[in-house]
Amino acid sequence: MTRLPTPSGRQLAAIKLLVFVLCLLPALQLALGWRADALGANPIETITRASGEWTLRLLLIGLCVTPLRRITGLHWLVRLRRMLGLFAFAYAAAHFMTYLWLDQFFDWRAIATDILERPFITVGFAAFVLLLPLAATSNAFAIRRLGGRRWQALHRSVYAIAIMGVVHFWWLVKADVLAPLVYALILAALLGARAWWREQERRRQLAARPPARHLQKKTIRIVPLGK
Repeated sequence: MTRLPTPSGRQLAAIKLLVFVLCLLPALQLALGWRADALGANPIETITRASGEWTLRLLLIGLCVTPLRRITGLHWLVRLRRMLGLFAFAYAAAHFMTYLWLDQFFDWRAIATDILERPFITVGFAAFVLLLPLAATSNAFAIRRLGGRRWQALHRSVYAIAIMGVVHFWWLVKADVLAPLVYALILAALLGARAWWREQERRRQLAARPPARHLQKKTIRIVPLGK
């Protein structure tokens, strides 16, 4: 299979700009719709729903980077993952702030009651809290400070966050579960591919590992006569 060439620095900058604009478009569309009073009978619900769905979509798109890189050999795709993750956090923050401000008007008692008594809000709030350290450490300084291994371990929590996002959406819609079902299937495929690759790597490592010390043949040292 012929692999696509690696883009130059200028081409990669153009690709990043395109991805940035595409990620920004949903927010721009919501802002223009709000200004033009074109978000339907319940604009707050429209904004809440759209920002939540785009959070989940961007999380899943970010999780697609590694499989695409492995399949296509386009290793430069990894350089888009940080932007996708930060946009996912931005939409999650907008989703959360819409609920705090426009829906609950910062009624902290009602908010606390919702978090404790409504399971879909409990799961969504927990997912947002888990996103905070990932957004805070999405920079080169954090990688150096934490070390690559600990940084990777921290950012693997994105798998749990994506699962919680799907559950949050599923419990929210209750009856019309088609959209969350699609997201759940996509997430299951992405996590399943990772689990399969990890198992294949484990088997390769076991096959290449030398036999255990107690199974290795003992060597008998031959000492020349007269010594």
